[in-house]
Amino acid sequence: MSIPFISAEEAAGYIKNGDNVGFSGFTASGTPKVVTVALAERARALHEKGEEFKINLYTGASTNDHVDGELSRAEAIGTRAPYQSHKDCRAAINNGVIDYFDSHLSHMSQDLRYGFYGPIDVAIIEATEMSPNGDVILGAGLGMSPTVAMMAKKVIIEYSSYYHNSFRGFHDNYMPLDPPHRREIPIYRPSDRIGDTVLHIDPRKIVGVVPSNASESIKAFTQPDELTQQIGDNICNFLVDQLRKGLIPKEFLPIQSGVGNVANAVLYGLGANPEIPQFEMYTEVIQDAVMDLMEQGKCKFASTCALTFSDDAMLHFMDNIDFFRDKIVMRPGEISNSPEIVRRLGIIAMNTALEADIFGNVNSTHVLGTKMMNGIGGSGDFCRNGYLSIFSCPSIQKGGKISTIVPMVSHVDHSEHSVKILATEQGVADLRGKGPEERAKCIIENCVHPMYKELMWDYLKLSMGKGRHTLHDLQNAFAFHQAFIDNGDMSTAVFK
Repeated sequence: MSIPFISAEEAAGYIKNGDNVGFSGFTASGTPKVVTVALAERARALHEKGEEFKINLYTGASTNDHVDGELSRAEAIGTRAPYQSHKDCRAAINNGVIDYFDSHLSHMSQDLRYGFYGPIDVAIIEATEMSPNGDVILGAGLGMSPTVAMMAKKVIIEYSSYYHNSFRGFHDNYMPLDPPHRREIPIYRPSDRIGDTVLHIDPRKIVGVVPSNASESIKAFTQPDELTQQIGDNICNFLVDQLRKGLIPKEFLPIQSGVGNVANAVLYGLGANPEIPQFEMYTEVIQDAVMDLMEQGKCKFASTCALTFSDDAMLHFMDNIDFFRDKIVMRPGEISNSPEIVRRLGIIAMNTALEADIFGNVNSTHVLGTKMMNGIGGSGDFCRNGYLSIFSCPSIQKGGKISTIVPMVSHVDHSEHSVKILATEQGVADLRGKGPEERAKCIIENCVHPMYKELMWDYLKLSMGKGRHTLHDLQNAFAFHQAFIDNGDMSTAVFK
C-alpha cells in the first residue's frame, strides 16, 4: 500500500486532546523532532481559543527540547512518564502543571502492554529507512518503539535524513511475551542477539510520513575536572583492588554506566588502567567515552538502548560506522535494563546519587525531598540486581553549603539493601557485610567531606548506646536539610 508523505502540521492534526501518545527514542537519541514542534503550535492556538489541549506523553526515557521543551512551554502535557531531564518540563512538574509519575525504565513498556495506563492512541516513531510494507530501520535510540508501535491505533513516522550512513544491523528489536506465558530472555553474553534488525509496523496504521533533517542536539560533556577525576580514580582503584583479591573474575564483568561527567571519568579511568582487562558493556546508554574506548581497543562490545553521542561525536561515528557494526547492538529499554539479564550477566552497575545517608540509602531524584530533578531512570534496574552496585557523588555542593552525605536522605530511591558501594572524591565505602552502625562509621570515615565529619559523628553519637539497631535520632534526622532551608547552609545544623 502507498503511505503518504505529510507535513508536520498535518501529522499534529491526528493527535487529539487527552490522547495517550507514545514516542520512539531514549535519552534524546531517536526521539521525534518536528511533529512535536507543530503539535506545540497547535496546542497554543487551541488554548488561545479557550479550548483544552493536553496529551499524556510516554517515552523510553528523556527526550529533547523538541519534545519535552516545546510541549511543556505550550502547556500541552497532562501526564508524563517515565523519565525526563528538561528544565521546562521539570519546572512544570514541580509547579503542578504536569502530573508526573516516576517509573523504572524496565517497567514502562510492559506496564503499557498490561493496560495499566490505557491504550496508546498515537505513536510517533523516528525512522532512518522505511519500506512500503511498514518495515523501518530505527535511529540512534530504541526506547519503547516496539511496544508503542504495536499498541498504537495510529502511527506517525518521522523520516530522518540527517544520518548519512545506514543504521541497518545495529538494532535488536525484541518484545517478551506477557505473563503467564513469558519465557526467559535468552541473552547470556552482551553480544547475543535475540530479535530483529527491522521493526515491523502494520502499514494500515501508518497515517503518514513526515520528513525531518534535525540532529539529536546533544551537547558534549565537559572533560573530567579535578573533582570528577578523583571520584573516577577512587572507583577505578577500588575495582582494581577487587580484581587483585579475586572478588571480580579475572576476565572482568560487563559494565553499566549512567550518564554524566562522573560516569565518563570512570570509563576513561578504566580505559587508562593497565590492570583492567578489555571489557564489555551491558548498559542503557553509551556516551562519547565509550566510542573512544572502542577505538582504543579497551571496550570490546557494548549492548545499549541508545547512542547518546554529542552531535560532533555522532558525525564521527557515522563517518566510521563500519568499524562499529560488530561492536554495538541497540535494544529496547525493557531488554537493555532487564533485571533478569543484569543478574545473570553479573553487571558492575555505576550510577550517580543526589544524596546518600550514612546508612547507605540513596536519593537519586528529589532535591530536599520535594523537588523532582529528573527521575529514577534505569538506576534501580541495575542497582538492585547488579553484581556490584556503586553510587557516586561529590561530597559537597555549592561550595560546601550542601553535604551530599546526610544523616537521613530526604527521599529514598535505592535502599541500604541494594547499595553496596558509595564513592566520593574523599574515598570509597564498601558496605557489604556491614550492619547499620558499621556502615555509618565506614561512610563517615571514607566519604564525608572534612568540614562535615565532626557534625556527622555528633549525629551518630545521639543514638549510640540506646538499644537501637539503626542509629537514627528522628528529632534530628533532617537537621542538615532544615539548616539549608533556614540558612542556605547545611553546616549551620544544630542538633537538639
